[in-house]
Amino acid sequence: MLSLFKTARKSLIHLGTRLGGRVGFVVAGLALAACQPIPPGGGTGPAAANSGPVQVALLVPSGSGSAGDDVLARSLENAAKLAIADLGSTQIVLRVYSTGGKPAGAQAAAIKAADEGAAIILGPVFAQNANAAGVAVSARGINVLSFSNNTDIAGGNVFVLGPTFQNTANRLATYAVGQNKRKIMIVNDRTPAGEIGRVAIERGIASAGGSIVARVGYEFSQNGIAKAAPEIANQVRATGAEAVFMTADTAGALPMLTQMLRDNRIDPSVAQFIGLTRWDIPAETTGLPGVQGGWFALPDPALYQRFQARFQTVYGTPPHPIAGLAYDGIAAIGALVKRGTPLNTQGLTQSSGFVGVNGIFRLRGDGTNERGLAIAQIRNNQIVIIDAAPRSFGGAGF
Repeated sequence: MLSLFKTARKSLIHLGTRLGGRVGFVVAGLALAACQPIPPGGGTGPAAANSGPVQVALLVPSGSGSAGDDVLARSLENAAKLAIADLGSTQIVLRVYSTGGKPAGAQAAAIKAADEGAAIILGPVFAQNANAAGVAVSARGINVLSFSNNTDIAGGNVFVLGPTFQNTANRLATYAVGQNKRKIMIVNDRTPAGEIGRVAIERGIASAGGSIVARVGYEFSQNGIAKAAPEIANQVRATGAEAVFMTADTAGALPMLTQMLRDNRIDPSVAQFIGLTRWDIPAETTGLPGVQGGWFALPDPALYQRFQARFQTVYGTPPHPIAGLAYDGIAAIGALVKRGTPLNTQGLTQSSGFVGVNGIFRLRGDGTNERGLAIAQIRNNQIVIIDAAPRSFGGAGF
């Protein structure tokens, strides 16, 4: 048990380093911001988007003193430039602004961008910074497409481009119910992210028509997991749960939790393991015995792999794990500019959505997003796609 939890903690350190420190919180959805309210209604955007080159402000976390933030900033800028190149004759002028990784810096950068003619803001990354930027330009009718996945800041003129727990929970729950895994047990760590994830799973199961047969929370510690595992196993047997939907991630409890469930004679042959988070990051996770047979969701892998290869070819380095969000943001803006659609809330939230390197996505009026996700299973240490990502809204997967 001890070695498993140590593996989890090492994964956390590795992930935090690889993602650039605080960015790990953005990807995993762990940061809860104390946010200022943004007036409702969103940004009105420019009156027209086809009256000449459209200026887009990209807010990046360079200048914070963190080498990881500087790497992330360069990767986001390069991804945005790659997207602009792919737009061909569509006229977009990109201007890059440093936030210093702080809310005050994001506020100042947003105001400067607006003063210099920005029609829309792409970024920043961190939730509190995105909120500060949104507040700064709300009265000027400028929308902010942030790279955060923290839905607490969504709404008004701020949209989150990052993958959300609710979107993932909906996709996985719908697929599970479709595979006759209707009786679902929820297992969550008692942390802010774990509780948010639990609520998302509850809503996803209800929307999919499934049934929650049990809920078990555990203290986020070795002892907490060790105590919870027998209880989870007993509840699976007592309720006849057909699936165990977990909030645990690879950087935390997942390695130890899944192994201990197997030690208590619960595995996917008894009750399907389902993960709310990515089980393929870092890649070594797929070799863990405990996760074999488990399901999780991820963006369209074929599209993203093509983006990775092209980015590597052009820039000589792999893209940062969230760099694709900058490409997606430019892709959405470019699609509207090409059609002469204003960059206002109505235009941004069109039901047909957009296509980026992470697959199809659309922005919602409440500032959140929906993304077309694939369902993957880990088999023999490999990732196998068992349900492809949808290529349009309204079809399978939605």
